[in-house]
Amino acid sequence: MAEYDYDVLVIGAGPGGYVAAIRAAQLGLKTACAEGRETLGGTCLNVGCIPSKAMLHASEFFNAATNGTMAEMGIEVEPKLNLDKMHEQRRDAVKSLTGGIQFLFKKNKVDWKKGYATFQDAHTVKIGDETVTAKDIIIATGSSVTPLPGVEIDNDNHVVVDSTGALELPAVPKKMVVIGGGVIGLEMGSVWCRLGAEVIVVEYLDKLLPGMDDDVRKEAAKIFKKQGMELRLSTKVTGVSVEGKKATLTLEPSAGGESETLEADCVLVSIGRKPNTDGLGLDKIGLETNKRGQIDIDHDFRTKVDGVWAIGDVVPGPMLAHKAEDEGIACAENVAGLTGIVNHDLIPGVVYTWPEFAGVGLTQDEAIEKMGGDKTKIKVGKFPMMANSRAKTNHEPDGFVKIIAEAESDRVLGVWAIASVAGTMIQQATQAMEFGATSEDIAYTCHAHPTHSEAIKEAAMGVQGKPIHI
Repeated sequence: MAEYDYDVLVIGAGPGGYVAAIRAAQLGLKTACAEGRETLGGTCLNVGCIPSKAMLHASEFFNAATNGTMAEMGIEVEPKLNLDKMHEQRRDAVKSLTGGIQFLFKKNKVDWKKGYATFQDAHTVKIGDETVTAKDIIIATGSSVTPLPGVEIDNDNHVVVDSTGALELPAVPKKMVVIGGGVIGLEMGSVWCRLGAEVIVVEYLDKLLPGMDDDVRKEAAKIFKKQGMELRLSTKVTGVSVEGKKATLTLEPSAGGESETLEADCVLVSIGRKPNTDGLGLDKIGLETNKRGQIDIDHDFRTKVDGVWAIGDVVPGPMLAHKAEDEGIACAENVAGLTGIVNHDLIPGVVYTWPEFAGVGLTQDEAIEKMGGDKTKIKVGKFPMMANSRAKTNHEPDGFVKIIAEAESDRVLGVWAIASVAGTMIQQATQAMEFGATSEDIAYTCHAHPTHSEAIKEAAMGVQGKPIHI
């Protein structure tokens, strides 16, 4: 008899977990995956990345029809919002993709253990009434919404909601307050703003989109204001009370000061996410979390407990689905005795608003800091999308591409973009940086015309002070 039931057990079937399970099975390991949801795919496929993009995409069409962009191109329509139908197409997308993961499990002979897993020891977990053993166990339990102290979320009432509840609003709220000016808040705020809600974004910091390049953050404020959002920066929410279908928020300056109240029909709490480690029984295997609630790992994704690995949102690094997927593949390969590597310095980030915001590598401030604070050791090229022929013909003037390079070697350190397709454009930059490209390498690579990506070429030429179209 085999010593263990499985070679590998993956806990969690989100982007990191299901990818790790499939890759492990492809490598010939007998694999199981524990998942307590009714469907596979985790937060991303069920209530995160995928359904939010379905709503963003649909609302972009509605916005183009109602706010003049289509009319400018000679297409005159009188749009009517069918929110139920918009929700239906979102749910169809989720159903199709989560069902696809289930098919891939069957195809690759991955056993789905339905239930939530709790460690009994380093090689044994309990899943419901079943006890399962495995030689190696990969923790991939993802993350959940960070609560705001003193604010109770009730998605069923549709007044104070998290990102999951914001996807299921049965009607367009007259006034929505978004607490948090990060990726999720701005994406979901954009959806409901386009559909007719008055949207107010309350952000504790003095700029939106923490973690992105400062030029991007400044431009973001201009763009969202132009789209009709009201921004309350350097402001904190100290309380939210609900009476019936109305919420009253208490606000005050982040630095302290006189408070004020604000009424809303809907409040979206989106101040971040926290690792899902509660209920795993980590104490039973002697595994502790760090100050951020994460599980510390080495460069191979091993925890300090032999045979236990961890990936995705429960370990340090950006909480992004594609980061978790890459770690899932690399971790499975390491478990199988191969060499799995993820370059954590080149994890692109994208905000799927209109336009999109994207970046990879260092911000300008980070690059200067890396150079010992000497601004002369970096060079920057910047090219506006309004000078890009494709963006011009598409009526998409907002944004720019910014490339930061080391002055002496010309090696690219960071690329930042605001454009309608910035999320796609940033992949070129990521790949170039993975191969150690210089700005000259990008500048002298032929780019198809007319495309948005020509702005990357022009920004690269701008690093050397010789852009053509500005």
